Amino acid sequence: MKHLIQILLLQVVFAVMLFPQQQLTGTVEGTALDLETQSPLVGANVIVMNTTLGAISDVNGKFSIKQIPVGNYSLQFRMIGYSTITKTDIIVRSQRSTAVSAELIEQTLETEQVVVTAGYFQKNDVQPVSITSLSAEEIRRAPGSGGDISRVMMSLPSLAKVNDQSNSLIVRGGSPLENAFYLDGIEIPNINHFPTQGASGGPIGMINVDLIDEVNFYAGGFSPAYGDKLSSILDLKFREGNRNNFDGQFDLNIMGFGGVAEGPIGGKGSYLLSARRSYLDYVVKMFNIGTSVAPEYGDIQGKIVYDLSSKHKLSIVALSGDDHNNPTRNAAEENDMLYYGNQDIYQNAGGIVWRALWNQHFVSTTTLGYQSSRFREDLFETNTGTALLRNHSTEASATARNSNHLRFSDAHALEFGVEVKYMYSGYDNMFGAYTDALGDSTSAFNINKTMNESKFGGFINYIVRPFTGLTGTIGLRTDYFSYNDRFNAAPRATLSYQFNELTLVKIASGMYYQNMPMSILSQNAGNKNLRDPYAIHYIFGLDQLLSEDTKLSMEVYQKEYYDFPVDPSDPTLFLVDEIFYRNGLYFAHSALSNNGKALSRGFEITLQKKLAQDFYGLASVTVFRTKYKGEDDTWRNRVFDNRFIVSTEGGYKPNAEWEFSARWIIAGGTPYTPFDLTQSAQLKRPVFDGSRINTARYPVYHSMNVRFDKRFHFTSSNLVLYLSAWNVYNQKNVATYFWNERKNKQDTIYQWNLLPVFGMEYEL
Repeated sequence: MKHLIQILLLQVVFAVMLFPQQQLTGTVEGTALDLETQSPLVGANVIVMNTTLGAISDVNGKFSIKQIPVGNYSLQFRMIGYSTITKTDIIVRSQRSTAVSAELIEQTLETEQVVVTAGYFQKNDVQPVSITSLSAEEIRRAPGSGGDISRVMMSLPSLAKVNDQSNSLIVRGGSPLENAFYLDGIEIPNINHFPTQGASGGPIGMINVDLIDEVNFYAGGFSPAYGDKLSSILDLKFREGNRNNFDGQFDLNIMGFGGVAEGPIGGKGSYLLSARRSYLDYVVKMFNIGTSVAPEYGDIQGKIVYDLSSKHKLSIVALSGDDHNNPTRNAAEENDMLYYGNQDIYQNAGGIVWRALWNQHFVSTTTLGYQSSRFREDLFETNTGTALLRNHSTEASATARNSNHLRFSDAHALEFGVEVKYMYSGYDNMFGAYTDALGDSTSAFNINKTMNESKFGGFINYIVRPFTGLTGTIGLRTDYFSYNDRFNAAPRATLSYQFNELTLVKIASGMYYQNMPMSILSQNAGNKNLRDPYAIHYIFGLDQLLSEDTKLSMEVYQKEYYDFPVDPSDPTLFLVDEIFYRNGLYFAHSALSNNGKALSRGFEITLQKKLAQDFYGLASVTVFRTKYKGEDDTWRNRVFDNRFIVSTEGGYKPNAEWEFSARWIIAGGTPYTPFDLTQSAQLKRPVFDGSRINTARYPVYHSMNVRFDKRFHFTSSNLVLYLSAWNVYNQKNVATYFWNERKNKQDTIYQWNLLPVFGMEYEL
């Protein structure tokens, strides 16, 4: 490793000395498509802005622009009958091909006075509310993300700020259970290393951002094409590999070290492959740090694309990760960990995607997906050494999904599809005897069972544009779950009106059902009688284009939750928030009831500037409330209730080689339940004060992250070096108060201090 880095640095020095004046160029190529039907657009004009370079898409919608000087560009797509789209942050690299795809939407405005804009903000009147789209470069350069897609999302106004050490998505007052991830149309249960079983969070992202083409994040009001989640959808798309030449890349950053390889397949397709591994365990051994905790993790992921014909494309995507953490009791005591033991987790997901363009009006996508998660965890209490948890479980599923888009005319279209999922769950688990959060003793509990269940779903969504500027959708999602033998029907609707090129008003409402995780349902046979919790979304929004590259957005929302499962033996606590109370673990529960409710409402305002020239930025203000009602029929604050969040992020690119960026955030302190100091001291373990559930608040959180990028372009290779500092002014933000069992008193765990992060990307 050390010698390889030295070689790379020497190449940088010699390349700068030998080729300082040489004109270096690269290529941009891609495809222009219709947003709704995904049919190729023939004759679309593709222009490299502020240059004389450009191209026209061919009969397959493809284009290629060669001999572009290295640098950062914006690419504009124009076609008669379609809205203009401008793609920013197109990085042209020496002797490399940069892939750019654009999805144009049919022009809906035909007013006498049309304001011509550069189309920096793509419109989507079918999904008009609560959607954020990010390009690959916007994801890569985000300060304070460390290449973790979930952390990139943290700058959005819809997400609460809870803890630096976790990237759990807390969307509009929801919980980490309520989010779904899709990769090229295939559902992935979790995209993190050391995942929280049954939820969507984890400390370290598993997706390699260098493989990402684009990300679409839906914070509410999403289409009936998505089901079984209450709050949000994170839809990821891998890019295709280079179809003309082999490309390689070596990476070294906080996520680990590894590489990317890509190249053509027989002139009709491409492959893209990434492999990475953490190196913290190597550092620990190298410097003889001793008993400090050194988790190990690695992942392999990739995509293969093959054109069966000009209208039929087959893709294979795969994602695999393994995680290992085995802290000793001494290491746990030194690091104030409440438990220790062995933790080995294996995740695999992927599938086949077949996209068929039957004609210019009808396109279908069929996916066959598979996922499995295997947990081998044996945990013990640090204070006593007694067995706390044995989690030897496997959760797997196979899914077949088909979705279709049929456009009858410019004014009428239909989306419809079906989904079938077979699920296998096997548990050999033990929950040790413990004293619960309120000081009550709970006996040991064992689960040894195998479960085979099925899910069936279908959706239909009618899209109508009765006159210029107005778009409405009305749809229905239906789902059946064999475990509780329940059938749910969830209607959804949206309405948007484009007053002119500058102003858009939008509303949405709908029902969203979700099955509870099998790791919870399996604990008691009586849980078969539980109804599935559901939420009703109400959203109103306004978009105002202030200039061609600057947009102001406002949204007001309310989410009403019903039929949440709660434990009658813990009537004041909210079960779905339990991972926050109990350090990422779900404990055993008796038979549950459906008496839980929750409510979330808020206001979000966002100002976004795209990188048209040298500056870009995103600023947002969020004010919200989220609360729950437990078994005792009393409303309380949820643990994710920041009340307010102010965030600003931006960057400056003076030239093609340098970039400076920063993110600053301030958020209200989240609620917590104080300890009963007397009882905790007597029992020598944490006991919450049951009369003050979530009545206290942590101090206000604030932090700044900065980042500096430097690009080097050589004759046949490229190098990106970046240095980032998280919490640059070293603010001591409180993560949690915990009961220090060694000292038998309350103590404090702080969030990250000043953390320098170095990264390198070397492209061969």
